[in-house]
Amino acid sequence: MKKYSVREEITDKAKKELEEYTPFMQELLFHRGITERGVARTFLNPDYVLHCHDPFLIKGMGKAVRRILRAVKNSEKIVIYSDYDCDGIPGGVILHDFFKKIGYKNFSNYIPHRHEEGYGVNISAIEKIAKEGATLMITVDVGITDVKPVERANELKVDVIITDHHLPSGKLPPAYTILNSKQKDDSYPFDELCGAGVAFKLVQGLLKRGNVSAGWQIANGWEKWLLDMTGLSTIADMVPLRGENRVFAYYGLKVLRKSRRPGLQQLCRKLKMDQRYLTEDDIGFMIAPRINAASRMDHPMDAFRLLATEDEVEAGTLSDYLNKINDERKGMVASMIKEMKKRLKQVEELREVIVIGDPRWRPPLLGLAANSIVEEYGRPVFIWGREGGDVIKGSCRSDGSVNVVELMEEVNDVFIDSGGHKFSGGFSVKDGKIHILEETLLEAYKNISHGKTSSQEVMIDKKLSIHDVDWRTYKIIEQLAPFGEGNHKPLFLFEEAEISGVKHFGKEGNHLRLTFKNGNRKDISAVGFFLTSDSFDKKIEEGEKINLVANIEKSTFRNFPELRLRIVDIF
Repeated sequence: MKKYSVREEITDKAKKELEEYTPFMQELLFHRGITERGVARTFLNPDYVLHCHDPFLIKGMGKAVRRILRAVKNSEKIVIYSDYDCDGIPGGVILHDFFKKIGYKNFSNYIPHRHEEGYGVNISAIEKIAKEGATLMITVDVGITDVKPVERANELKVDVIITDHHLPSGKLPPAYTILNSKQKDDSYPFDELCGAGVAFKLVQGLLKRGNVSAGWQIANGWEKWLLDMTGLSTIADMVPLRGENRVFAYYGLKVLRKSRRPGLQQLCRKLKMDQRYLTEDDIGFMIAPRINAASRMDHPMDAFRLLATEDEVEAGTLSDYLNKINDERKGMVASMIKEMKKRLKQVEELREVIVIGDPRWRPPLLGLAANSIVEEYGRPVFIWGREGGDVIKGSCRSDGSVNVVELMEEVNDVFIDSGGHKFSGGFSVKDGKIHILEETLLEAYKNISHGKTSSQEVMIDKKLSIHDVDWRTYKIIEQLAPFGEGNHKPLFLFEEAEISGVKHFGKEGNHLRLTFKNGNRKDISAVGFFLTSDSFDKKIEEGEKINLVANIEKSTFRNFPELRLRIVDIF
């Protein structure tokens, strides 16, 4: 069961620093670690010009830009090799759009097939790229651990520029140059960019130099149109929405709402979303899953074409297709999660690390299942499956108590390959070693440092009453958006709130709407998607008083703005 704790009260020192804001805003800023006047002003007023760093502060940027400009000047064949998720794919679109904008035609995009080629840069792809005459390959969101494939590229006279944001592990690939501010000797002021964010910085660098040396004459600020893809990835890839990422997410949403991409427009229509009011939730719950479905269920190039195409008919066909396979994906994941929970219920006592697998489970879907399991059980989770061959592949997620990349590095003799972020990753294991994976991880878990935060403890920003739910309150909350990793959506506790109405809605009646009366006897709705009155231990019926944990949000369903609560929990 989740434990709810109300965050600490704001200090007098922070109150003094933040005195130009309302007490409510002061508290919300304080709970996000913002305690200084200047930091608050920057956070609440993101500025593309002031708050974006010089791309040439990234180690290797000058070398990368010079090599690409030389390739363009000499009409070399360039290949953009990007990862197959909703970071690599939009990142690949960013570079695709850049080369089209400067009128360069001798380039192509390559995205590996998740099932047939696996994660990362692979040698067979390198050999194919070289055979087709490429002399320069630029990676997006991938490559930082791919030593042998880059060595093979060097043998075949293909220069490789790696742009990535994943944690370097051990020996770096012998690339022409590497753009990744997580390198130890990189002095870039911000090291939490997503993969598409790094690609965007490369475009900034290319325009800065190319407009002068190559005479492109691209209009100043044109690259801002690429912020739709940068913002999409920044929000979807769950990087902290602070610093430069906040700028990309904030302006990215503004551009997404105006984006002229037929694929985005068609997808919004298909999903009955008004593009003018897109939010970070629309990206996280509606758009990103359909981009990711392409690689999980079929080929990632379908998602790339959706975002890159200028053809309305192709955009319509692809949006229909991605929506269809995403529905299929949801059914398969739900079935897997059900089976996992059934097995875990049969375990007498869960250990510090959950390791569970089945050769019938499809590896591309395991990350989604791992998210659900870690949320339910509040401990690190490693889930494995198999799809052809004798190599077992899996996904892992942290509950916030441990860095899973460090954990896997402690037992790297078990893994053929592993990598990822602090709290999520992927791995592959030889068939013969899968039986020792659990014990090895448990032993390693004891030896590495643990954080304090577990997903079972949920922090509440403030206690409110139903009477506080008004547009004035929402306008203050809205200034903190977009929300995501590192900038959580404000969470409130409504104690002893009396239910005045209960209704289930949706085609299958699987969504819950509760109604409360505010001080003016007006209705305030609280909705919970995929929740029913039986989802909670507490009795849910008219007249009952409940403790409600919820966010305050604006709904624009059917173009009618409605202020409502989004149910998180009831107890």
